[in-house]
Amino acid sequence: MCSWWQGHNIKYLSQLVNNCIIFAATMRVTTAVILKATQIYQYWLLFTWSATTPPIYLLWAFLLITVITVKYLIQRPSTVYLVDYACFGPNSNFHVDPSSWAETLRLSFLDDDTISFLTKIFRRSGLGSETCLPCVNSYPPQTHSLRLARGEAEMVIFTVIDDLFAKTSAKAHNIDILIVNCSLTTMIPSMADMIVNRYKLRSDTRNVHLSGMGCSAGLIAVGLARNLLQTMPHGARALVVSTEILTGNFYVGKERSMQLANVLFRMGGAAVLLSTSRDDARFELTHIVRKSTGAQDSAYRCVFQEEDGEGILGLKLSKDLVAIAGAALRANITTAAPVVLPFSEQLLLFLSSIAQKVFIIRKSAGTKQYVPNFGSAVEHFCIHAGGRAVVDAVQRSLNLSDEQVEPSRMTLHRFGNTSSSSLWYEMAYCEAKQVMREGDRVWMIGFGSGYKCNSALWKCILPARSADSAWANCIHRYPMDVTKQVSV
Repeated sequence: MCSWWQGHNIKYLSQLVNNCIIFAATMRVTTAVILKATQIYQYWLLFTWSATTPPIYLLWAFLLITVITVKYLIQRPSTVYLVDYACFGPNSNFHVDPSSWAETLRLSFLDDDTISFLTKIFRRSGLGSETCLPCVNSYPPQTHSLRLARGEAEMVIFTVIDDLFAKTSAKAHNIDILIVNCSLTTMIPSMADMIVNRYKLRSDTRNVHLSGMGCSAGLIAVGLARNLLQTMPHGARALVVSTEILTGNFYVGKERSMQLANVLFRMGGAAVLLSTSRDDARFELTHIVRKSTGAQDSAYRCVFQEEDGEGILGLKLSKDLVAIAGAALRANITTAAPVVLPFSEQLLLFLSSIAQKVFIIRKSAGTKQYVPNFGSAVEHFCIHAGGRAVVDAVQRSLNLSDEQVEPSRMTLHRFGNTSSSSLWYEMAYCEAKQVMREGDRVWMIGFGSGYKCNSALWKCILPARSADSAWANCIHRYPMDVTKQVSV
């Protein structure tokens, strides 16, 4: 993946210039207003003893300021907070033993070349020996059963919601908004309706099910919840559930680009409680940036569900996936950088871009584009654990250290690619290692089909007192050296 700052986007430069112009203009107007107010105050002091009624323009100025202040306070969007979250921790019955997995491939009527290819991918994937699959996907023949898929959904979703309610002491009847995202599996009634029925949510609860939005759907759901919360009375609460149901989605054909999903995707899920009340909140949501490159055919089709030549349904992953993810990341950072990076880093980046673009300094002369120090703006990075190649590419693009991508690598090793919920496993890892501090900023970066790159910036208010249940029994083993290949 090419570094995003190479060939820097003119849009970012113009945005930074506009910000500087607006800042300068604002300072000039503010200074003029202060000077004028000082003159008025001096005038009032001079004549207040000789006049029983203040000048009429003072009254008008007071009314104008009052109206502007009230209008600002009314129209200002409410701040959204993260009350808490919970991740699904499958028990050992669902663990995928690498050697057993290889035997499953042999019993799936795959040829030796295909088995050799998949085992090679598995060894290099970054997944460990404790990732989990539904039982139906672990033993042949793979059964496509809606009943079993619903059973998996109920197990994952109800477990994380129960854990979340236990953490927060929240009551089901206090939920105003419910958003569920699951891309591959849909059912009637929907998973949102399943939750409404199980927990007897109020009849006026706004519930939505997002489908087909890919691995970045978790942040899309958070963004939607934020927008809905800001239209509701203060203190409203939104429950967001992110998961991917794998039962019935195991590809049994021979198309290699479709078999990759069988190697990478694993069971998982997360439940998140958001509110516009700061009471009992643990994080503040400061920014969400969404970017889609779906207008380009290659990006639109790089993660594509379709039938193969034999009519077998599967999820096809393009060989250009990493490059397309890089383009989506650059598009997202172009917008996110001004709100993430401190002004000093923005200025250095701007001057570096001017040096290369305006003065046309040749690269052969040894001049390189300035690499922003994202570590000066963000303490914790949660990069979607989509695969080892994706994490490696983002690390190179953002010039991050091994410690900064540790949450992503450890999550990939322990849980695999859990799709949209992986970002919450990574945040939970940071808290389980007790490296989260009050005031720390967390930058979540998610990728998904379409092709989309979405990001969210959080500010820690209160770190967790204990590890989330998903990490509680294994966090003492991490970090570990995940560069070693798994024996298959």
